[in-house]
Amino acid sequence: MNEMSPEDTAETLADFTYLVVADEAGTRLDIVITAQLEALSRSRVQALIKAGEVTVNGGKIVEPKYRVNEGDELTLVMPEPEDADPEPEDIPLTVVFEDEHLIVIDKPAGLVVHPGAGNWTGTLVNALLHHCGDSLSGIGGVKRPGIVHRIDKDTTGLLVVAKSDQAHQGLSAQFADHGRTGPLERAYSALVWGAPSGLKGTIEANLARSHHNRQKIAVVKTAGRHAITHWQVKERFGREDEPAMASLMECRLETGRTHQIRVHMSHIGHPLIGDVDYGAGFKTKVNRLEEPLKSVVGNFSRQALHAGLLAFAHPVSGETLRFESDYPNDFKELLETLRKF
Repeated sequence: MNEMSPEDTAETLADFTYLVVADEAGTRLDIVITAQLEALSRSRVQALIKAGEVTVNGGKIVEPKYRVNEGDELTLVMPEPEDADPEPEDIPLTVVFEDEHLIVIDKPAGLVVHPGAGNWTGTLVNALLHHCGDSLSGIGGVKRPGIVHRIDKDTTGLLVVAKSDQAHQGLSAQFADHGRTGPLERAYSALVWGAPSGLKGTIEANLARSHHNRQKIAVVKTAGRHAITHWQVKERFGREDEPAMASLMECRLETGRTHQIRVHMSHIGHPLIGDVDYGAGFKTKVNRLEEPLKSVVGNFSRQALHAGLLAFAHPVSGETLRFESDYPNDFKELLETLRKF
């Protein structure tokens, strides 16, 4: 499937009509659209198809399972924004930048981005509704007003949210393009177990929902969604005469899939410290550590991942905006303790 770009395979019109061209036959209609318009969830796309908002070569299709043909032109018309179901909540936000079109947030650990099963309140969306009022873009749908991309609940760091539909349109195009033709950058700091043999590399491995646990993501050999992570070792920790106990790595995303860094790092044998979903096999390693490192690692209750760099072109002015975020306190404590060993 073609990736959406501002100039080529997806054309965003003034009335928020999206044109996508399929280059692979036999793929489901909902999958084709979701892969290219990453600001929309698959369930949201399925609902739009069933509501008659999608045509294939000019003919309305209401079945998400419809199989496309190579060269098919898929048109998605976004309906008028709906009133958001989530209620505004006075949740403190660390605002890094804000204007009439967008807002950049430094998200703390434990804050879910948008409402969903088990998290209908207390989310970033609830906080944004309180902070921004009615100015959030409605393109993301009822549960995701303004949301262009997201980071996991227990990952900290930078996130941009659209306040106007024009901003949503422009930011979505940049994230779908993955920085190939523009200034979009996303870099994460990760503390992982062990260290790769080299200093830098690239992981290219498709990702899909695990057949064993639908809440988790797994690397798959066929199908799935294309995923690429570029990594670089920044520091290694441990005694010089022994293999690295842990390392600080910078991970840069060429694609933005669910749990991508966490799954990719686990795939190459270096899961994130504190990651109970993808690094559970390393839990016993904590018990063999010396104090105080044993206590610091044992009490680190989330994956050690921080979205520290975010850069993009302002979707209205065109100015390149670049933001960096300091490590949160728990990450700093873990890093400083590792450096002592």
